[in-house]
Amino acid sequence: MPTSHATAVVSALSADVTVERDVMIVMRDGVKLATDIYRPANVAGPRPVLLERTPYGKRDTNHADRTAADPVPKSKPEMALHFARAGYIYVIQDCRGRFGSEGVFTKYLNEGPDGADTVAWLTAQGWCDGSVGTFGLSYCAHVQAALAALSPPGLKAMFLDSGGFSSAYHSGIRQGGAFELKQLTWALKHARLSPLTAADPARRAALEAVDIYHWALVNPWRRGHSALVAAPEYEDYVIEQWTNEAFSDFWRRPGLYAAGHYAAMAEAAAVHMSSWYDPYSLTATENYRGMAAQHKKPVRLILGPWTHGQRSVTYAGDVDFGPAAPLDGNIAPDYVALRLAWFDHHLRGAPVPEALKSPVKIFVMGGGSGNRNASGRLDHGGRWRDEADWPLPHAKPTPFYLHADGQLSKDQPQASGARRWVHDPANPVPTIGGAITSGAPLMEAGAYDQREQPSRLLATVPGRALAERDDVLVFETAPLAQDTEVTGPISLKLWVSSSAVDTDVIVKLIDVYPPNADYPRGYAMNLTHGILRLRFRETFDAPVLMTPGTVYEITIQGFPTSNLFKRGHRIRLDVASSNFPHFDVNPNTGAPAGTESTPVVARNTIHTGSSTPSHILLPLVPVGTP
Repeated sequence: MPTSHATAVVSALSADVTVERDVMIVMRDGVKLATDIYRPANVAGPRPVLLERTPYGKRDTNHADRTAADPVPKSKPEMALHFARAGYIYVIQDCRGRFGSEGVFTKYLNEGPDGADTVAWLTAQGWCDGSVGTFGLSYCAHVQAALAALSPPGLKAMFLDSGGFSSAYHSGIRQGGAFELKQLTWALKHARLSPLTAADPARRAALEAVDIYHWALVNPWRRGHSALVAAPEYEDYVIEQWTNEAFSDFWRRPGLYAAGHYAAMAEAAAVHMSSWYDPYSLTATENYRGMAAQHKKPVRLILGPWTHGQRSVTYAGDVDFGPAAPLDGNIAPDYVALRLAWFDHHLRGAPVPEALKSPVKIFVMGGGSGNRNASGRLDHGGRWRDEADWPLPHAKPTPFYLHADGQLSKDQPQASGARRWVHDPANPVPTIGGAITSGAPLMEAGAYDQREQPSRLLATVPGRALAERDDVLVFETAPLAQDTEVTGPISLKLWVSSSAVDTDVIVKLIDVYPPNADYPRGYAMNLTHGILRLRFRETFDAPVLMTPGTVYEITIQGFPTSNLFKRGHRIRLDVASSNFPHFDVNPNTGAPAGTESTPVVARNTIHTGSSTPSHILLPLVPVGTP
């Protein structure tokens, strides 16, 4: 049983809340984790406990702890007041190797045992009534899924916001075999904030001097030759994640692969919340489905039109979704109230909150004017809708076929055809928005007109549409004769060949606005994406190189979305072989990740026709669904 050593006395945070700071809870291996405990004053008897575990500092401020009414983010102690005043004991802990906690930080891998040990310690305290709820955003959601996989007694309810890794290999660290370079920017930022850096002026100076724009162009990073040489514990885990390119046992551990542990996971009521422009929307939908299938306790899914954690604003990137978009005032009074209502129901027997009666709540994007609003963003609009399940039972997966002349239609072409493009690793297609987090300063999340922008890395011709590049293929429908809703998971089946032994195929689903007075060139709004490194076309367990010129059938899983394409718009599919710096650039050589090789140009082909019916499968929902 974990023990503790209190290093500070209880003090009054306010007239009605007390706090005990830096209680050092001992883990199974002897490492002590710094924990603050907030209690409602003058409340007798044991209480339910709410636990948040964080690598970001238990007394710092998170950008997402804000509301629409008060957009200035609140500190963790300020947030603690809300939960303690509601009658809960609120506990927040620094993850191993971060801020006040002992040990060495290794991203994600210690969170299952550390979290389970912490829950066991909490339920053994006389002031805990035996019930623990967990919550948190991003990494603080990942730690919840990790500890739940070990099924600690006492875990009764969870609220996972934008995280929880259904499979970090398939979304979050890698996708389709490629590596997400947001892991580099996150690692550099937090290496600079680590306790070891704070204690070592030379290390701090070396990390502050790093030019991430330079290092983003370096592939591969090696030990002793990376932006993180001064922080070897961060360098180690980044290179380990980057070089473990196959879906091995490395990726099947509880902290990285909830999907492999649903049956053993704690029987706890859970909300999975994410957003269309968040890298964890796929995780949220997969965790919802996996837990709902295995568990008797209620499981809920919420998907909004936001970027990572930005649930209290109306926009994502350069696109605005209108006054219905924020969580605040539409789903609940605010984020704190929504979580309290969930925990009150499952930990204290209060009535089920109205906002969470339906299993699924989604925001259907689209329906706006298409003009530029007062904030200078495209008015895309949208609305919330309750659903019985995910994927939507009434959605009809419908193939839209790629044609050699660039058409995208429900009609399957009969004659064989082909479209070709050249992937030069020295000139990758720049990332313009998307489902990203922690990418600054290299990239930003959200919806944007798909044009090169001067602020984007390697955007060489500012203002040029990506569709005008020679290395981007465009397939699009005729202007739609009627409104068309696409809601659900997106997948593609393509027949491809290449001059190289390996290359990437990257796809992007786009809502194309016709020209208007505000946007005379129209507006190509990105919705979702998918990627596949072709040496993993057969299995992610082991790479298999291609034979140049051979045609292969491949399947690409895209991220989910929900969008109303208005009459007169076009549905567009862009195909390329790079999306940088969202993903590392494939050198086309087949060299294992982390291995140096001389990049080669790949001449890639998509094949169309009756024998090679390349298509995207879109889940169509009847317009007018209530």
